[in-house]
Amino acid sequence: MSFEHKSVLLEECLEGLDIKPDGIYVDCTLGGGGHSYHIASRLEGGRLIGLDRDDDALKAAGERLSCFGERVVLYKTNFSELSSALDDLGIDKVDGFLFDLGVSSYQLDTPERGFSYRYDAPLDMRMDRTSGITAAELIETAEYGELVAILRDYGEEKFAPQIASAIIRARQTSPIDTTFALRDVVASAFPAKARAKEKQHPAKRSFQAFRIAVNSELESVRSGVSSAVDRLKSGGRICVISFHSLEDRIVKNIFAEAAEGCTCPRDFPVCVCGADPKLKLITKHPITSKEDELEDNSRAHSAKLRIAERR
Repeated sequence: MSFEHKSVLLEECLEGLDIKPDGIYVDCTLGGGGHSYHIASRLEGGRLIGLDRDDDALKAAGERLSCFGERVVLYKTNFSELSSALDDLGIDKVDGFLFDLGVSSYQLDTPERGFSYRYDAPLDMRMDRTSGITAAELIETAEYGELVAILRDYGEEKFAPQIASAIIRARQTSPIDTTFALRDVVASAFPAKARAKEKQHPAKRSFQAFRIAVNSELESVRSGVSSAVDRLKSGGRICVISFHSLEDRIVKNIFAEAAEGCTCPRDFPVCVCGADPKLKLITKHPITSKEDELEDNSRAHSAKLRIAERR
């Protein structure tokens, strides 16, 4: 299957980055290279660094971006390690960072990756298939309390206790090692009335939860976005697209804290910490997709873009 992925909020990101032809830009979620292609097209003497931990993405993007030659450098890593990657590349400060968070359309639509409940496949869910445990291994070994926490905290699933109990019971009979096996166990745990009211498949939130847990996604967002703020040049921009409230809340809080500066307790009459604001918020409220993009790309419906500039 080819790595096809429509770049969400493309024009808004390009405008938000305020691209300088000779600047250094980092696409922290390279994917198939959609956003990167348009960033690189605007560079003259500048450089684009593309980060991804998915070998399929790096291969596809490498082919798509080969026309730019040495203007583009691809680097395999989790964006949580972006500071180490920049150090390795001899780069101190950057003119712009782009994050397009979450799972890609390619990953969801490639059955053998195990991200989707729509296809029967091995239950993998790893973005980097060369390291870490699979979703099947996590589900096989996690205790009841850990399962509840994953489903509740990462999936915002109100039936987390019931689903965790169903998983414990089911795995005593046979391993839950395929997407359909997990899908069916989750669905079986829903009360009939609740299942009838669901506007989406009852397993959707659970699949999201286990994917986030397997890939340590929220921890990566905290680390990666915070590191990007620190590595921005004065006047540099950071654009972050999120697709669910858990990601967006983290980004919003990081931006807000960096824009406020002072860390003194609110009841202090004067600031004694001396911390200066690092960021200026370009978007007080997130940018969402326009109607024409919503009609053309279903993934755009939940996309939120936040932009900030380094002071």
